[in-house]
Amino acid sequence: MKIGYSFWGFLGNGVTDTPDGGRSHRRPFIDALLDRGHDIVFLQADRDRLEAGDDLGNAYTFDSGCPDLDVLFLEWRWAITGRNTTLCGTEGHTCDLHRQVQLINHYTVRHQTPTVIWDKDRTLRAESVWRRTAHTLVCEAALAPRPGARSLLFPVAEDLLAQADPVALAARPRDLALGYVGNQYDRDEPFDRFFAPAAARVEHLVAGKWTKTDRWPHVHFLGRIPFEAAAGVYARSLATVLMLPERYAAVGQMTQRIFEAVLAGCLPLAPADIRYVNRFAPDELIVRSGRDVIEKLSYLREIAGTQQHADLIAACVDRLRLFGLNRQVDTLESVLHGLVRTTATELGAA
Repeated sequence: MKIGYSFWGFLGNGVTDTPDGGRSHRRPFIDALLDRGHDIVFLQADRDRLEAGDDLGNAYTFDSGCPDLDVLFLEWRWAITGRNTTLCGTEGHTCDLHRQVQLINHYTVRHQTPTVIWDKDRTLRAESVWRRTAHTLVCEAALAPRPGARSLLFPVAEDLLAQADPVALAARPRDLALGYVGNQYDRDEPFDRFFAPAAARVEHLVAGKWTKTDRWPHVHFLGRIPFEAAAGVYARSLATVLMLPERYAAVGQMTQRIFEAVLAGCLPLAPADIRYVNRFAPDELIVRSGRDVIEKLSYLREIAGTQQHADLIAACVDRLRLFGLNRQVDTLESVLHGLVRTTATELGAA
């Protein structure tokens, strides 16, 4: 199929001053689709070239127009006041939302092109018309997506799982008991409950955009770091805490942070109120309070470098198979083929 792919972010390392978590999985996902014979054209701005000066070896096709497509695939964008809701050309404006509106009007509305919306941030309203239009289908990165939506998780390449050596990872020296890489967005509550109490007791580091931190003067906030430096933070850390916005935790939507951490041998402490938490972490790593985090860290320090430590890492790596790249590409292909057939039937009936 010829797939028009709309995303606002990067395929490579990009720039430091951006919250684009998709860099950890977007390019492998795209490359896997290309390997299966699909033709992909990107429909938003080439930010790798324009902002990061990276042409990615000219391996990908970008088009600012409206080329012929079989399917439109959108990583859903939403209104962000003062950023993509302003007039084009004004200071600080990004044109992702305007471009998405143009694409939807041209393809989804005018030409009834089969359209897949990947609502990665859970910002598409439950009452959205696109959830009940015959030639559109919504995917969510959750184990319990909304009615009518399909589960499409953030993918991790199987070869990375195969290469992970739990014994070698357990043997690495780690100077931090607790590390976290990620931005503040909607995470104050789990940070207060789980991370901040432990940070008062152990060596730790928080990397990412955290702008309101006065209530945690004891926490070491490093600020944003380059995308490729995240692995270094996790490689220094014995454990992290899987802090999710409530809208993610309630539906079992895990971010890419889990495989970034686990593949560096950093054990993920998982709050018990995450739906389907046992699918993300073994019982030994599930926590219910800040005191739990402190106690787990004490235990992990005791077993650091032992076979018990390696076994815990292995159990976490095994759980990452849920996010396996081939599994997610299979899901998307099933969605695409089903949607194309449905759309052809609907248009034929019309």
